[in-house]
Amino acid sequence: MALGSRGERSSFRSRRGPGVPSPQPDVTMLSRLLKEHQAKQNERKELQEKRRREAITAATCLTEALVDHLNVGVAQAYMNQRKLDHEVKTLQVQAAQFAKQTGQWIGMVENFNQALKEIGDVENWARSIELDMRTIATALEYVYKGQLQSAPS
Repeated sequence: MALGSRGERSSFRSRRGPGVPSPQPDVTMLSRLLKEHQAKQNERKELQEKRRREAITAATCLTEALVDHLNVGVAQAYMNQRKLDHEVKTLQVQAAQFAKQTGQWIGMVENFNQALKEIGDVENWARSIELDMRTIATALEYVYKGQLQSAPS
């Protein structure tokens, strides 16, 4: 509503004459403005809802892409870990077998050394016996020759 030249209220152009307001155009105009405003609000809400759904969809796609990308790395790390675990178990078994075999070799070497010592002891004992036998044989020969020379013939 606007104030007229006389300071009175008037609605746009009223056909009833000056000073008599017409309620119909004001209500119609307000109703139309309200409807336009509500329509624009609904359009904005729909646009906002559409953008919100698009943002949610884009965020979901991004999240899935990031998770997929990370899962590839995690899966690779998991496979590498499984391979390493398998290799560690294999290495532990081989190390245990090697330790057992090494123990057996050490035992064999110790037995061989003991046998060599015994052979050395037997050889030394045999030399000692041989030396004693030569001494006895020399002594017997000396006695035998001495008896032959001292006996009257």
